[in-house]
Amino acid sequence: MAAAVDARPVHRDGAALEAISDAVDTVNVLRAMAATDGPAFDATSHFDAEKDKSKFRQYDDACDRVKNFYAEQHAKQTVAHNLAARQHFYSPARQRAEMSIWEAMEKLNTLIDDSDPDTELSQIQHLLQSAEAIRRDGKPRWMQLTGLIHDLGKLMLFFDCCQGQWDVVGDTFPVGCRFDERCIYPETFKANPDSRHEFYSTQHGIYQPGCSMNQLLMSWGHDEFLYLVLKDQSTLPREALAMVRFHSFYPWHKEGAYREFMADGDEALLNAVRAFNPYDLYSKSDDVPKVEELKPYYLELIDEFFPKKVIKW
Repeated sequence: MAAAVDARPVHRDGAALEAISDAVDTVNVLRAMAATDGPAFDATSHFDAEKDKSKFRQYDDACDRVKNFYAEQHAKQTVAHNLAARQHFYSPARQRAEMSIWEAMEKLNTLIDDSDPDTELSQIQHLLQSAEAIRRDGKPRWMQLTGLIHDLGKLMLFFDCCQGQWDVVGDTFPVGCRFDERCIYPETFKANPDSRHEFYSTQHGIYQPGCSMNQLLMSWGHDEFLYLVLKDQSTLPREALAMVRFHSFYPWHKEGAYREFMADGDEALLNAVRAFNPYDLYSKSDDVPKVEELKPYYLELIDEFFPKKVIKW
């Protein structure tokens, strides 16, 4: 196990990561547009339903790219990999970078290649769009902050906490139990050795029905990384932590999978994730946030929920 944890190559191709992340988002947006019900996809979301049809050609291109991405992700997200990733995260030998939330946002900005023709907004502008959409709707301050920081887990590319794009972005799912058919491209899980494991391949696997969603070993990625950082270093409520940890868990919050593991209180977390989802998917607009004008408001907001100004990442 130790050898597997220590032998971790560094991947910092921000433009490539954002390309696949945007492609995944495109698929999720178009899947949401096709949905006819569900509280996370109602008419009040910030999404232009009048997109011209040329946008749909991107769906076909994205699907090819996304399917290849998910084929790799689904083959490699095993229990062993996830245990090793968490062991590495908590290892005393790991040098944890220390910086404020805003400094982290600025560092994440450097993942964007300015020459990339597919990227028009910086990471800070994207995060501010999500936060500002939540703010305009009059949602509570803690939710505004959640919108501001929800993608900061992508900093893991700088900290050698990943092995490739497949364990940074994409839809998430629990490992250690049968992979649900409601996950995207479920047939690609056949390449995962856990799909043939004596215990991991059973319906409940290593879990018990009603164990609670927070007891699940979620696939490793930027959602889980940020959740582990926030739960011990912020005063954000449990609903905010759920939004961060489960915002890519589409099989659960959109498709209704894995509900057998829910316990008392998990319905409230599900509702919180669904409430956050439109702002994650649909907040992009033609209005580019003016970073310096908004910075004082969000610095005050950050201080409200992060008693320690410097975060250990």
